[in-house]
Amino acid sequence: MTERPNDLSWGNFSDSGPWVLDRDTIAWSQVAIVLRAAAQKEVPSLIRARRIPPLGRLVVVVAHLGWALLPWFIQKKRNKFATPEDSRTYMSLRLRKAIEKLGATYIKLAQIISSGEGLFPTELVIEFKKCRDQVPPQPWNTVKLIVEQDLGARLEDVFANFEQQSLAAASIAQVHRATLLTGEDVVVKVQREQVSELVRRDLRVMAWIAPFMIGRIKVAALANPPALVELFAETIVEELDFRMEASNMIDVSMMLHDLNQEAYIVPRPHPSLVKRRVLVMERLQGFNFDDVEGMQAAGIDTEQVIKAGMISFMEGALIHGIFHGDLHGGNLFVLSDGRTALLDFGIVGRLTTKRRLAFMRLMLGATTNDLHSQVSALRDLGALPSDTDIDAVIRDLGLDQPTIDPTSLDGEELVAEVQRIVKALLAYGAKLPKELMLYIKNMVFLDGAIARLAPNLDIIGELTNISMTFMQRHGARLSEELGVDMNTVEIDMGSLKAGLGVDESTESMTYLQLQERRNLIQKRMRDHITN
Repeated sequence: MTERPNDLSWGNFSDSGPWVLDRDTIAWSQVAIVLRAAAQKEVPSLIRARRIPPLGRLVVVVAHLGWALLPWFIQKKRNKFATPEDSRTYMSLRLRKAIEKLGATYIKLAQIISSGEGLFPTELVIEFKKCRDQVPPQPWNTVKLIVEQDLGARLEDVFANFEQQSLAAASIAQVHRATLLTGEDVVVKVQREQVSELVRRDLRVMAWIAPFMIGRIKVAALANPPALVELFAETIVEELDFRMEASNMIDVSMMLHDLNQEAYIVPRPHPSLVKRRVLVMERLQGFNFDDVEGMQAAGIDTEQVIKAGMISFMEGALIHGIFHGDLHGGNLFVLSDGRTALLDFGIVGRLTTKRRLAFMRLMLGATTNDLHSQVSALRDLGALPSDTDIDAVIRDLGLDQPTIDPTSLDGEELVAEVQRIVKALLAYGAKLPKELMLYIKNMVFLDGAIARLAPNLDIIGELTNISMTFMQRHGARLSEELGVDMNTVEIDMGSLKAGLGVDESTESMTYLQLQERRNLIQKRMRDHITN
């Protein structure tokens, strides 16, 4: 019997990796901590108010986006589109092509939008999904030069084979299959040429434009464009040095192991072949996360895959304050044994102790129907100002009123209700902190994944089970950290049901039923806006 690698005693990795990691001797682990602090310290200077933006880059951005949207605008004015869906499809295609030409920063924005199924138009999400791994790759000569420069050696002195054609290409980097001289099969992630400088110029342009967008673009109204740029800057600057990403891989793997989340693993980064622009890691193989037929034909329980994900990411955030922050179909694949491999750790959510405890109170409040606790937790997470009157928020948003079934409202009433809530939140200075945004984005992705992998899953029943499981596993910790007597806590999913728009008497709802309700609501709102 083959001996299990020693690193499985502290991390979730494959059962027989190409190398064994020793946490105490990893060359890049300590410097990553310094780099992460420096990256966040740089953000204020990147987004500070400037009288004059980088003019050259501003002209390029405006020209590309203007050229993309002008033909669509003209055709729309002339009523050339048979349906609103045709109009959105045409606009989405032109925007995607323009974004690819603008490069890494805008491609990354498109990737974020592509994970927002249900938040953004379907046509836009479908088109922008192509920005995940179908971006035109950089030339081979450029890739070779970057790898040799960062590793400080000729390609043939490190690799027995290095495939010139990329396996996938995205915003910040592209990946290639390779084999080390010592025989290990690996994947090599190579940063795009000059992407670091380009991202920083783009952030300065965005920071200059953002104040002019306030109140002018509907989708940006609640987000607060300047705050959105700050949030985006905080996220993307950490992706520009792969030593931070490799460190994230280790930290997430340790978290999964500590929580006994055996359904998820992380590829091993190489202990020495990780540099600023080059990341060599273990090569894993499996099913694409969207290949439901392939997984089910192989005997994989796709519903269990989803269930494991739902509790894994919640536990990581609440107990360790860390979670993968960029879930989408291109960043996960399912192994033949049913475990899921997490990929691409450029974006990872990290909660301070204060915010982790606030997150814990938010989730506990949601499972006990404690409105005051939920809103105060949102305040402590940074979503509301520190001096917010919690009772006033509950009253103004009508959270203490009987649930109104949104499917009982017509289009005009639905739009009016959304506008009322948005107006109330803006009046309180609401915003979306980075960690909360990443978590919500992940939940939106999992929501869409349920539609494909487990459409008959009982949403209410499963979330109730997750809440009970979490309290059983971590009740002692909840009592200690929150000062709550868990013996007196009773699960009450009233808040969840209210969020779904159903009354408390509803005991179950499959994802298919939930989606039917959403489709009806969206159609009524679209019809009202169109008319």
